[in-house]
Amino acid sequence: YIRHHSDPYYTPEPDCCHELLGHVPLFADPNFAELAQEVGLASLGASDEDIEKLATIFWFTAEFGLCREDGSIRAYGAGLLSSFGELEYALTEVPTRLEFEPSKTVEQKYPITEYQPLYFVADSFRDATAKLREFNATMKRPFQVRYNPYTQSVDVLNSKDKVQHFARSISNEMQLLASALEHV
Repeated sequence: YIRHHSDPYYTPEPDCCHELLGHVPLFADPNFAELAQEVGLASLGASDEDIEKLATIFWFTAEFGLCREDGSIRAYGAGLLSSFGELEYALTEVPTRLEFEPSKTVEQKYPITEYQPLYFVADSFRDATAKLREFNATMKRPFQVRYNPYTQSVDVLNSKDKVQHFARSISNEMQLLASALEHV
């Protein structure tokens, strides 16, 4: 689906412009990909209430996020990058801007068929990811998960053996890091 030519500046439904101009370039950035992955991992085993909170966080980051860069406010959310009209609007003084704090972000309601009245601003993708991890740690889940880059799958850390294997993996990575630091 592609937005109608009579209104190229905004569409309430995600179209191929939204996906290709908004999401694809950002998922190529490792720091943003890590932020998005944290939302996904946190959703595994989460309650319905926590899923709604994570969806709201995703809305105000991956879809309509703003970020500081070189003293300026920049858009990174796909909903902004794919909507010339809302992108221009978001960078004016009209909408409200608040610091990205997940515990406050999850309480915010948002419209899906009009420009956002409020945007959250992150200091960086790394800062947003760190704040998201702190928030995720407060969620009650029956197990913990991690992304395994070697198998490109999610490991559920729900047994002593799996936790020990994960600990050995971390130990090996730390040894490699220590060796690399000796050569820097």
